Amino acid sequence: MAVMTAAIPATPLLEARALCFHRQDEPVFGPLDFRLDAGELTLIEGDNGSGKTTLMRILTGLLHAEEGELLWRGEPLHRDRCVGDIVFLGHQLGLKSELTPRENLRVAIGLHGHREHTDIDAVLAQVGLAGYGDEPVRRLSAGQKKRAALARLLLIPATLWLLDEPYANLDRTGIELVNRLLAEHIARGGAALVTSHGAVGFHGGEPQRIRMHA
Repeated sequence: MAVMTAAIPATPLLEARALCFHRQDEPVFGPLDFRLDAGELTLIEGDNGSGKTTLMRILTGLLHAEEGELLWRGEPLHRDRCVGDIVFLGHQLGLKSELTPRENLRVAIGLHGHREHTDIDAVLAQVGLAGYGDEPVRRLSAGQKKRAALARLLLIPATLWLLDEPYANLDRTGIELVNRLLAEHIARGGAALVTSHGAVGFHGGEPQRIRMHA
């Protein structure tokens, strides 16, 4: 006689349980509950001041929530545990202006590791910066700087991308680039949390949504 066993739920990559954040005793957001599995994209929505960027900074370990739990692969999230596994792209792009895109990418590889089967020239071409790899970042346009930062996502073997307003300073071609990179990342088993004031034209299906309320 066959023995029926209950399926064991997979451990999510990232899980928040009753997460709250206050600033000077005033609530910024929470309580917030969500989970993110491999192969999923979640869009974080909310008005200005609702805590979208604050949540991103908490997820990177730059800030700490006063209440609730934040788990990475079923264990309490600590910044040191997920170095190289979580990458954050925010309003500050993390580029050294006196270095070239190529030099910035070499620094990123040294800090976070190198994704297999990728190289700097190939990813610069993929993001539309072929021919600009040796130009100091300070001489690039705002859109080109954003593309140089996006190239870092392709080189670092991170599972979770945290993208805060990734469409800012990009033209239509750049927006399509972000959507394509997200779709490819999700298709190979990665995950992403994205904030955006505009509509996300993600090509991999309808994303999950988190609505931020103070």
